[in-house]
Amino acid sequence: MLYRDDIIRDLEISAPPELAEPFDQGKIGLIVEGKQEINRICTCLDVTVEVVRQAISLGADLLIAHHTPFWYPLSSIKGSDAALLRELLSNRINVYVMHTNYDLAVNGVNHCLAGLLGLGSIRALSLGVVGDCHLTPSMIADHLGTPLRIWGTIREIRRLAVVGGSGFDMEIIREAAAAGAEAFLSAELKHSVARASPLPLIESTHYALEAPAMRILAGRYGWTYIDDPPVMSSYP
Repeated sequence: MLYRDDIIRDLEISAPPELAEPFDQGKIGLIVEGKQEINRICTCLDVTVEVVRQAISLGADLLIAHHTPFWYPLSSIKGSDAALLRELLSNRINVYVMHTNYDLAVNGVNHCLAGLLGLGSIRALSLGVVGDCHLTPSMIADHLGTPLRIWGTIREIRRLAVVGGSGFDMEIIREAAAAGAEAFLSAELKHSVARASPLPLIESTHYALEAPAMRILAGRYGWTYIDDPPVMSSYP
């Protein structure tokens, strides 16, 4: 029999809460309390109603997520928040969130992404990593399983910087350039950053860059990863 507090203690050794960015205060750790005795654990990127229903069907007692379902303090509980909490509380499912502390942890989001892309000689950046490679944009797209947007001219990349999630920050891009990066991969690029960047930029989706780490985390411990990818449409 596993116990929730023991599992949390191990998670906080691998991804210490103090690594989290200040804006994550109150949004990581155990945010929904359920059973103390844990028989089955699942991981996910986002705690959606669909994810929780899958967790219930699998008999999960603990759901480890990357993104908190509650970004702002709740002054009322209704709509989707009520639906989500109704499912969680009635089934006594714990929700534990590992966000920016897991981004920065060794073997966390950015290291998982680097491993997926086959980067070597990895060096840590303030919010990501940079490593050696022999990649083209089409190869990166194949590894991530999603189309990319390219800003600048890129052929073969011999040293790539990656930041999971929304990492197009000019200070980090300059830091990556100083570390020898020839291109920078992240998500949610702003036009002003694209114009000012000293490096070619590769834009993927938030989901494609962060979901792999939660899948890898599950595989590492024999847990179950639950997927609920965002619905995306393309137009002619």
